[in-house]
Amino acid sequence: MCRLIGYLGNAILLDELLYKQEHSLYKQSYSPLELKSGVVCGDGVGVGWYDEVGKPFIYRNTIPLWNEPNLEELSNYVQSSCTLGYVRLAGTGESLDISNCQPFRSGKLLFVHNGEISNFQQTLCRPIRKSLSDSTYSLIKGTTDSEHIFALLVEMWQSSPNSTLLSALNATLQKLTELASEHDTSFSANVIVSDGQAVAAIRYAYRTQAPTLYWSCDQLKQPNQVIVASEPLSNNQNWTAFDEQSALFVEAQSLQPTISLLDRFVPIGV
Repeated sequence: MCRLIGYLGNAILLDELLYKQEHSLYKQSYSPLELKSGVVCGDGVGVGWYDEVGKPFIYRNTIPLWNEPNLEELSNYVQSSCTLGYVRLAGTGESLDISNCQPFRSGKLLFVHNGEISNFQQTLCRPIRKSLSDSTYSLIKGTTDSEHIFALLVEMWQSSPNSTLLSALNATLQKLTELASEHDTSFSANVIVSDGQAVAAIRYAYRTQAPTLYWSCDQLKQPNQVIVASEPLSNNQNWTAFDEQSALFVEAQSLQPTISLLDRFVPIGV
């Protein structure tokens, strides 16, 4: 399982999120506290951010974060009001290739995922691809279940022009649940997605348990920032664990997070 982080708020240096916190993403890469399926996340690193006019950028590498001097230099220079990041623990049989590193990007969307589709190549790889338009299908460059979930999200986002990030994410999980039921498999999907003006995050699983996910808001009445992370970044912030099947949505204008509990999506015909 990977470790994720998402940030929306006042512009800060990437260093504040990646390195400076007492349990930063850097520390989580080699000493995670709540990683269930491995020991370290040393199979890659990535960070995505938006500049002052809302243009998204990504930096990805296949080496461990603890051995990545270029990102450390970059993080002391780049600042952003919206950032997504992750450190990777590759799934069984997945190659250490840059195309398999997150965040994934399409237009203004940035996306990170922690979880897995059980026996992905034998179960949902082809069914997900069959549900995509030609343009969305062409987005897929790697082999991970994460990138296929992202492609499905882009499909849902583009097919419903009036959808929000959260409603598109809900539609994506509904479709995944239907496919998983049809092909007798399970999946977990902790996802953080942003368009630069809002962040949606969700903790969800079907026929298995979802990995941990937390959120923190520095001030409830007049917040300056909202952070979502696989593990709390520090002991001195008010971190709240996501319930299973729950979501967070926050917009840059208000920075007031909305928490919602999701009914388990029921496959059609069940």
